[in-house]
Amino acid sequence: MTHLDAEPIDPPSGWQREHLQRYVATDGADGHYWNGVPTLLLTVHDQAAGRGRRTPLIYGRDGDAYLVVASAGGRPRHPRWYRLLSADPRVRVQVEGHRFDAEAHTASGEERDRLWTLMCGVWPDYDVYQNRTDRQIPVVVLQPVRDR
Repeated sequence: MTHLDAEPIDPPSGWQREHLQRYVATDGADGHYWNGVPTLLLTVHDQAAGRGRRTPLIYGRDGDAYLVVASAGGRPRHPRWYRLLSADPRVRVQVEGHRFDAEAHTASGEERDRLWTLMCGVWPDYDVYQNRTDRQIPVVVLQPVRDR
């Protein structure tokens, strides 16, 4: 059993927790689409807690990879899930009823530029969020791990 197998920590309250609870209870039948865009559940390792933290996020696709954006609505600091991901790139992903392990990396250079454009096509407000902050908002690539 790994840190990703233990019951994850969910957001404490608010719309994210409500969204996540509906998503989990219905295997994404209620929650996969949020405001017209697809969402997934990302679980990252929180070393201090000794288990995962789960967050609902808008996603896009690039081949067999899933893409998420660490926007935090344009706040000055990266979201917690992204800061935790920097310490351990092994993650668990749920898309509707499908759960799988993935390896995450932050896109850079031309890859980031291409994927940023793709993700702004999914959620145009990402450009608005980028204009609110001095930090470059990361685009994270979630590559499913194949059984070896």
